[in-house]
Amino acid sequence: MATACPCGHLGMAYDECCEPAHRGHAPATAEALMRSRYSAFALDDDAYVLSSWHPDTRPGRIEPDSHLRWTGLDILETSGGGMFDAEGVVEFRAHYKDHGKRGDMVERSRFVRHDGQWVYWGPILTNGSLANI
Repeated sequence: MATACPCGHLGMAYDECCEPAHRGHAPATAEALMRSRYSAFALDDDAYVLSSWHPDTRPGRIEPDSHLRWTGLDILETSGGGMFDAEGVVEFRAHYKDHGKRGDMVERSRFVRHDGQWVYWGPILTNGSLANI
């Protein structure tokens, strides 16, 4: 039986949803990249998370947290980010458990094309602060 994709997109199996991106097939939309990044976080695939980040904003490394587990993803809104766009915005809610306590993280993320592929630029800032709710 196929393993469900961590991003939860349409109940698809991981090997049909986010795994192709993790194996080097560029996502066609900003939302697909967002979903593949979420799945990479859920699967502790730090290499993919970093490789899908724009080089101008990418951190040198990611600090894993062994007590944090990502448990679900909701896409709240998308703007642009299609096959013929140069930029896109995806607002999402990521559910997690930290030391067994449930929580949510909401972010409006900016995605841009870099060398012809979608990459994560970063959170959209509002009045000098992160647009996290």
